[in-house]
Parts: sequence; structure tokens; C-alpha cells
Amino acid sequence: MMNGIVKRLGAGVVMAALVLLPMAAQAEIDGHGPDAWQVHGVAPNDVLNARMGPGTSFPVIETFRHDERGLEQITCVPFITMEHYSAMSEAQLDSLPARWCLMRSSDLRKAGWVAQRYLVEDGYQPIDSPTTGPGAVPGDQVIAHAQDLVRALYEAEFLATQGGPHPLDPANAGNYFSSDVVAVLRSGPLGADPLYGAQDFDGSVGEPMPDPDQPMLRGMITINVEIVNFGRPHTAVFRLRADPSRPGAPLRIFRIEHEGWSFP
Repeated sequence: MMNGIVKRLGAGVVMAALVLLPMAAQAEIDGHGPDAWQVHGVAPNDVLNARMGPGTSFPVIETFRHDERGLEQITCVPFITMEHYSAMSEAQLDSLPARWCLMRSSDLRKAGWVAQRYLVEDGYQPIDSPTTGPGAVPGDQVIAHAQDLVRALYEAEFLATQGGPHPLDPANAGNYFSSDVVAVLRSGPLGADPLYGAQDFDGSVGEPMPDPDQPMLRGMITINVEIVNFGRPHTAVFRLRADPSRPGAPLRIFRIEHEGWSFP
């Protein structure tokens, strides 16, 4: 399994040393991938259609359960190697069709083409844990959840380059950010990318780590992420706390601080 993120901005391709949570169906790009996949993002009362070919114009020949696990990936299209990916322009990448993957069940009885955006690494678990009230978890576990949430945010941003939903899209941002931040995202376009602290990025992202001096204070958790952008290092500071506006008061990011500015 690859412990890194590939991020393209402009004409550059960046390898970031960030341990991944659910990985994209990207074996053709980086030469690595999980041994098994699971269906994700399908409603419990629905199924994932598996088609005769890579696209909705092909007839449905099988279905996978909304939570099907142990799927084996045979191949994905469009096929692209890292060398080709690095040489392609942003416009060329944007013009590529959505990725489809030929998958088969663990018992080898079912197979078909499915949209890649509905696949994650087998064993993926949603990051959502109550931090207040009955059933609240201990402080060290809450901090670990905060690390996971920030890590998942960067991973989701990478998955978006592979056709998945973008974590800064207001429709998806609630999985990572507090309700107040989601409202800001709905208000209009952003300037600099709040995940990287700049409009352009070419560098690496480190493993999210609790603030060494004060990881948790009065329910607020601080997670630091070391970023190197165009050779210049800086620390992105993530502030998280329970969001009481949601059932169970899940842990959410309410502020990201970079050198000289913050979001929101």
C-alpha cells in the first residue's frame, strides 16, 4: 500500500508523505493499491450497479450491496501511468472521463464495471465520534479522532483529483467542518486553498500531529500539519471541537491557521 498522496496543481505532480485512510482506486497511476475494496457512498436501501462496460450506456449485468466488501479490482479506465500523469496538463487531466473500474466479488461469482467514486479501501470506517455527553470517549481518543479527521480531509482532497467528491464542496464539507464553516463555504469562492495556505502548491504534507504544548484545552483540540510548499516549510494549525448543532456533537474543524492568515 502506498503511504503518500499525489497532488497535481498547474503542471507539477507532488508526492506528499501523508499516511492514507481510504485510498482511491488508483492502482494504474501509482502502481500500488489495496488487496480488497468495499462499496461506499451508496444508500442502505440501494445497490451499486455493475455494468457490461465502463459507462452508464452499458447495461447493468450485476449489482453489489451498498456495503459489499472484499471486492477485487481487475483494472480501471482511463488507464494512465505516473509518467503520463506527470506530463499531462491541467486541461488534459480535466478532460479525462470519469474513472470506471472492473470489479469482482470475493467469491468470484459476480463481476462488472462500476463508477470508481463508489469504491474505498476495504476496512474503511467513517470518522465520526461523539465528544460530549453520555458515551463521550476519553481525551486521548478524542485527540486521535481529530488526527484521523484531518488526515481524512487531505485524503479526500486527493480522492477528488481521481473523480471523488471534493471535501471543500459545501455538499460534503460537513463531514469535516463545523456548521459555521460550511456556511462560509456556501457564501462564495475561496481565495487561497485553506488546506495548503496558498493559491498554488508544490511540495509535501506531513502526518497530522497533536500540538506538543497544548493538544487539548477546554474541549478544543489542536492538530499541526507540517507543510513544505515550493521549498518553504510552515505549519498549518487545525482547531477542532464538538459541533453541538449536529446530533451527537461530532468532532469538526472550525478553524485552520496558516502563517499570516486563517480560515475562516
